[in-house]
Parts: sequence; structure tokens; C-alpha cells
Amino acid sequence: MSNKKSLSNQIEVFTFGDPEPALNQSIMDYIGVFATGQYYDPPISFNGLAKSLHSCAHHASAILFKRNLLTRLFKPSSYLSRKNFAGFVMDYLSFGNGFIERINNRKQELHHLRHAMASYTRVGIEEGTYFLLPEQSRISNVWDGWGMAEQYENGTILQLSEPDLTQNIYGVPDYLAALQSAWLNEAATLFRRRYYVNGTHAGYILYITDPLHEQVDVDELKSKIKDAKGPGNFRNLLLYAPGGRKEGMQLIHTAEAAAKDEFLRIKSISRDDVLAAHRVPPQLLGIVPENNGGFGSAKEAMGVFYELEICPLIKKLESINDWLDQKVVDFQTPHWNEG
Repeated sequence: MSNKKSLSNQIEVFTFGDPEPALNQSIMDYIGVFATGQYYDPPISFNGLAKSLHSCAHHASAILFKRNLLTRLFKPSSYLSRKNFAGFVMDYLSFGNGFIERINNRKQELHHLRHAMASYTRVGIEEGTYFLLPEQSRISNVWDGWGMAEQYENGTILQLSEPDLTQNIYGVPDYLAALQSAWLNEAATLFRRRYYVNGTHAGYILYITDPLHEQVDVDELKSKIKDAKGPGNFRNLLLYAPGGRKEGMQLIHTAEAAAKDEFLRIKSISRDDVLAAHRVPPQLLGIVPENNGGFGSAKEAMGVFYELEICPLIKKLESINDWLDQKVVDFQTPHWNEG
């Protein structure tokens, strides 16, 4: 884009491209539970929650850390494999809802349990019914379905959900309050990437008061500055202006220092919000302390984290045993808690 005046002794102003917008879309739609004909749609988009998992490194890491720890302590059996358990736990931690399907033998006795993906499972309008979204919806990633959903056999689906204050059909994840911070963290990272890819980090105002000899000199200088954008940034530029004054040309940086400080502050604050929502000690996620004192002993932090966070999760997961009226879900005692 260019806006210039060709008359002599008049200032010439030109700009280099337009800024690219950072991510600016809402992926959570908290509109309440409503009926679609066969089933209720969840109050929060499961698609949005799944995308949000990858929005912030600390958000994903905290959920995966809990899943890995629970999967490590879990005792697999012929009824429930480690794979199905891990998928069920991942859904529960990510969506606030986990679904598991009971598969019976010919005698209608329990044969095994299978993970029913929360992304495509919906609670039916009729009490006790559950539906699987149609295949074309799952393939196309239109997560709230087209056409008629397939109903699970009555009594074969267990739903484990986090409580919500406004309805009792679906659960909501306990980290919900930190999603805005996770998105802010993602937006800061995306903006910073585009900031570098666009060459904007080399942005400045070249302020010249000394007259150059010919218009061709101005055109050549403008061309060289434009070429500094994109790949090959930070190239050197020589300006030769015979007879110029000391301050006849000034290079004024517009954003580098301020942008760097703001970026680090946003990343740090949003990270702390996310970790507070997940209640995971930072030393367990490999975060490097910014002070000499550090975060303290990782082993001690692990013991406290296990007692206050993992043990309550284990108690919730053991409710599967109450539903089946037999012990299928069992966990080891970790070595740091023995004795």
C-alpha cells in the first residue's frame, strides 16, 4: 500500500503491507441444554473443548499428566483394558463427561467394558437413554450430528460427569474458568509467530530530514527496506548521504522492547491461571522456576498432589464398581504413598 506525493521538498510516506489478525473466534458456546428431537445437546461445545485442549501447552500437559498418572496406577483386567480406561479418563478430564459401555455375553452377564467416545455420545431425552451420533457426523467432524442417531441398548451406558450449577444432564469440566486464559496464551503465541513471520519484529520508522540527491535514491532506499520483510530478516542496510547532518536520519523502533515485555507477561500470567485451575504443581510439569529458591521438592509436591487431587479422582472413577455391583476398577498404591 502506498500513499505518496511527488513534489519536491514534500514528505513521502509509505507503509509495508497490512497486519495479520491473530486468532479471534469463540469456540465455546455456553447456551444451555436443549433438545434436538432424540437427545440433548451439551451446554458447551465438545468440539470447542477438544480444540481448546491444544490451545495452551500447560492446559494440555496438566490433563495428560493426570491421565497418565491414573492410567499408571490402574490395574487392568479382562473386563476393562488399560486402553479403554485411558480413553474414558481422557474424556472425563477434558469434557467433564465420560461414557463407558457395558458389553454383555449371551447370558446377559458382563463380558467387558468399552470406552464410548464422549465426543459423539449424547444423553437421550427419555431418561436412561443414550445415543451415538450418526456416522456421517463423526466422519465430517460435524459433532452435533445430522439425521437420526443410533440409540445404545438401554442400561448399557454409564455416564460419569462433573456437576454443573445450572443443569444435571451433562457435566462441565472443572477447568472452565481458565479457558479464557488458555485462549489468551494461544493468542499471544500466534500473534508472536505472525509477528516474526511477517517481519514486523524488524519494524521501525526511518525518519529522514536531509534531502537526498535524487528521487532514485529514495526509491532505492524504499526498495531495500521492503526487501527486509519476511525470510532473510535482519539484513544490514547502508545509507550514504554526503553532507548529511548527524541527526538528519533517525531509526525509531516502534514495538520491539514493549512487545517483548508484554508477550512474556501475558504468557506468564495466563500460564499461572491455567495451572491454578488444574491444581497441578509447576515442578511436576517441567516448568523452570524464575527465582533462585525454585518450587521445592518434586517428590513432596507429588505426594500432596496425589492426596488432594488424584485420590478424589480415583474415588469418582470407582463409582463404576457401584454401577456394576462388582469390583472392576482398581488402583495400585503408589510407592511415594506406601506406609
